[in-house]
Amino acid sequence: MRHKAQVFILLILLLVWVEVNGNHQDGMKTRRDERRRNKDDSSEDEQEEYVYSNGIDSIRSKAMRIVPAPDLSKSEEEKWKGDSSEDDETREVDSELLSEPAKWIQRMIAQVEAAEDDLLGETDEDKIDARDDDAEDVVTTPEPPRELTPLEKQALELYESGLAMLNVTRPNKLEAYQLLQRAGELGHSQARVLVAWAQLLGSPTAQDIEAAKQAFQELAELGVPDAHMGLGFLYATGIAVNASQARALVHYTFGAIGGSSWAQMALGYRYWSGVTVAASCEKALDFYRKVANKVAAPAFLIWKEAFGWAEFNQVAEEVSLSGGQAVQRVRLLEELENPGYNSGILDNDLIEYYQLLAEKGDVQAQVGLGQLHYQGGRGVQQDHQRALHYFLQAADAGNPIAMAFLGKIYLEGSDIVKQDNDTAYKYFKKAADLGNPVGQSGLGLMYLYGKGVDKDYGKALKYFSQAADQGWVDGQLQLGNMYFSGLGVRRDYKLANKYFSLASQSGHVLAFYNLAQMHATGTGMMRSCPTAVELFKNVAERGKWGEKLMEAHIHYREGRLDEAFVTYTLLAELGYEVAQSNAAFLLDKGDVSLFLEQDVFVRALMYWGRAAAQGYSAAQVKLGDYHYYGLGTPVDYEMAATHYRLASEQQHNAQAMFNLGYMHEQGLGMQQDIHLAKRCYDMAAETSADAKVPVALALMKLSLLFSMKYVQESRWQEWLLLFNLDQSLGPNWDLYLITTLVGLLGIVVYFRRPQPQ
Repeated sequence: MRHKAQVFILLILLLVWVEVNGNHQDGMKTRRDERRRNKDDSSEDEQEEYVYSNGIDSIRSKAMRIVPAPDLSKSEEEKWKGDSSEDDETREVDSELLSEPAKWIQRMIAQVEAAEDDLLGETDEDKIDARDDDAEDVVTTPEPPRELTPLEKQALELYESGLAMLNVTRPNKLEAYQLLQRAGELGHSQARVLVAWAQLLGSPTAQDIEAAKQAFQELAELGVPDAHMGLGFLYATGIAVNASQARALVHYTFGAIGGSSWAQMALGYRYWSGVTVAASCEKALDFYRKVANKVAAPAFLIWKEAFGWAEFNQVAEEVSLSGGQAVQRVRLLEELENPGYNSGILDNDLIEYYQLLAEKGDVQAQVGLGQLHYQGGRGVQQDHQRALHYFLQAADAGNPIAMAFLGKIYLEGSDIVKQDNDTAYKYFKKAADLGNPVGQSGLGLMYLYGKGVDKDYGKALKYFSQAADQGWVDGQLQLGNMYFSGLGVRRDYKLANKYFSLASQSGHVLAFYNLAQMHATGTGMMRSCPTAVELFKNVAERGKWGEKLMEAHIHYREGRLDEAFVTYTLLAELGYEVAQSNAAFLLDKGDVSLFLEQDVFVRALMYWGRAAAQGYSAAQVKLGDYHYYGLGTPVDYEMAATHYRLASEQQHNAQAMFNLGYMHEQGLGMQQDIHLAKRCYDMAAETSADAKVPVALALMKLSLLFSMKYVQESRWQEWLLLFNLDQSLGPNWDLYLITTLVGLLGIVVYFRRPQPQ
């Protein structure tokens, strides 16, 4: 009865709306009649409308279940209530938790389903028009949250304990995921999706792709955004399912609407590079900016205050004011082909050697190990406890760098070291008095934000200027912030841009973020969407998920090649160029057992192409090789030459120059030209010292070929006629020749005979 009453009320509202807007409805009816006539005239249009209608019906049930990412402004209990339902079988979503885009979709489809019985006489096009016209009038009434059951409370406690263990400096991941698995078994959806990703990537649990796929499917039906991201990833890569870029795009879209950062990155990359969608800089900018806002939360607060962005919700800070953890990018291709390639990863023997020096009192070794453990990277895990140990030893010896970093540790605080403004100020002051730029910048931060001292923009400007004059990145960044916001100085966007640019040259992620915002909004400069997208992409790739690059490399070194490939492929979908080239490398070497043999080179070609589009010259050369040898594509010498030429002209790749010279020499895909071949060989030798030996051999071969070709093209038979001895010396020329040779022999014997004493 309630449903019939709602339908009746809706019909009354619809009739009133039609009466008031009669002229508008007549115009709409005329357009619909025209569409019907056009549809009768064209069977192809009819088929397209049928496909569109079926597409709407197929995603209707999924669109009703979109759930946004958890709002950290709410308590965990409220989020759990939002995920729960009165019916354990259906697990309907509480509309109170839906984001604005998801609410709009839900209202739209609820309107369609409620009015379907009363619109039976209309076509699918009429229904679509009715949705667009009436969706805004439907208001969803939120239902009050219910009390948690004892099992749900237990699952929530396990989930929070697991997350707490993962968020420490040195987490025990295996134990944490055991807690999350128990929480998932009790029905906690967020715990289940975290466990599913661990099963898919094989870290820290054993890899189980089928179990991960099943969990993603079940959770996607409940509308969990990260589960939609997981299904989208599987369909995009063809792992455990038949590849379908259309389905991948749908799931990525649902995940991005729900707030999944990975789904937003995947869509941002696709719209930026035009992969399976029409390239759109503005859409890519929108998706990448959402992710960058979460990664660079401290910088976003500044822009929120400057522009009054009220939609910002506080999120967990991925990057501290000092920059964030270093991301190590190791290229497997370079590591294999170049013995001298420096991946940046330190050997255990070298680390143990520095530890021995530090224990013996070597101050420089103590400072180096302290910085290494404080920041993490280069194959060393972040460990603030050990960093504190080494810095204290060096500081007791009077080292200003160690004092300054102790100030940073106490200013920021962690699960190891309690935040202490007084101690931080003491160490910063000692370091600054010794002229250390890190200490000067630290004092500037304390005066800028009033941490343990009274706010004083004048002193902050003074210390930041001293640090920036010595080239310290934090001083440059904070000077840019002060000039941008007009804190203690006159607002000056040009100076802000100058200092942000200087800080970005040292790789500071917050400097990248600030420059991206300036380019995106046209603040102090001409607006540039492409530049803003590239900068936001750089920021987004500095999130905590960037650590998975090192996880994948560890899998590779341990021989767990499938786990390494899946992890690299995930990051490749997010737009990491290094991950794209590494995934292609593993496929190229035949180290992946997840695909059929005939599909391996096709997939490798795709990843080489994506890496080449982002400027990796070795990938461009690989594309040329694949077209030259017919790997994953038919043999095409012209296309191979095109890729070699691009790598040669744009990235000055010596291998591409050498290959291009060979193709000129042999006339493959182009006209044979020995002169151009020699020029390409010479350029390869000038570009790389490693190419000098092969170039020398190639030039020797080229010289021989050139001589043979010259002899073949010359009139050598005419030259032989000029030396016809019968005509010039007569028929007895052989006697003359013998006599001459005997005379020469006699002369030689005469002068070679022994001389008398």
